[in-house]
Amino acid sequence: MSVISVVSLAYCCYSEVRGEHLQYSKFWNVNLQKKKKKTIEKEVTVPSRTGMLILYTPAFLAGLASFAIFPHEGLRFMLVDSALTIHFFKRVLEVLFIHKYSGRMVLDSNIPITFSYFISTVTMIYAQHLTQGVPEPEFDLKYIGIVLFLVGIGGNFYHHYLLSKLREKSDQGYKIPKGGMFNLVICPHYLFEILGFVGVSFISQTLYSFSFLMGTILYLMGRSYVTRKWYLSKFENFSKEVKCLIPYVF
Repeated sequence: MSVISVVSLAYCCYSEVRGEHLQYSKFWNVNLQKKKKKTIEKEVTVPSRTGMLILYTPAFLAGLASFAIFPHEGLRFMLVDSALTIHFFKRVLEVLFIHKYSGRMVLDSNIPITFSYFISTVTMIYAQHLTQGVPEPEFDLKYIGIVLFLVGIGGNFYHHYLLSKLREKSDQGYKIPKGGMFNLVICPHYLFEILGFVGVSFISQTLYSFSFLMGTILYLMGRSYVTRKWYLSKFENFSKEVKCLIPYVF
């Protein structure tokens, strides 16, 4: 599963850079323009808010159920399970109360993404379960991981909030994000999401959590690259000094 996680997410990164985007958000319209009319008419779509709830809810419920399935697994397990459950619970709350949506999601894309989130969450929790009885790592990183996770989830939420404030209720268009770290990178929410998963990896200290982190970094690098490219193509006043993901570097 560690190999599958890295390879599949690396392939998603490659697909994003090639222009084969996952069909939600602004990139749904990019794919829409490339498709033939008959193909589009056959596709089943759902409103973006509904689609995003479908994405995150199973993973959140898996994390929640794990507390009952594995009730006495120790502090490290509880911290990993809590971090994953909080991560997806935050996502669900953001979908319901923070984000504003203007597009639709293709159900054919929605289902595999949902499955991926669910399987990754279950695998990370089960991998932690398998460490029961194994000696603790020589270098215990879980407390550093807790701090990184909290900073990551807080920064991710803050920049999602800034994105939500770009639109009025009747506004369906896209604008250049401002505030926070948006003057340095176009996807600071991705940067903080990565930081959050660095924290989860440090708490967990399993091979799978590290592999999932590496795959996530690759995918979000690809996603941020095409996001910056999209803004450059849509807005003449978009600053070329704004990087993709890492301030002043990438």
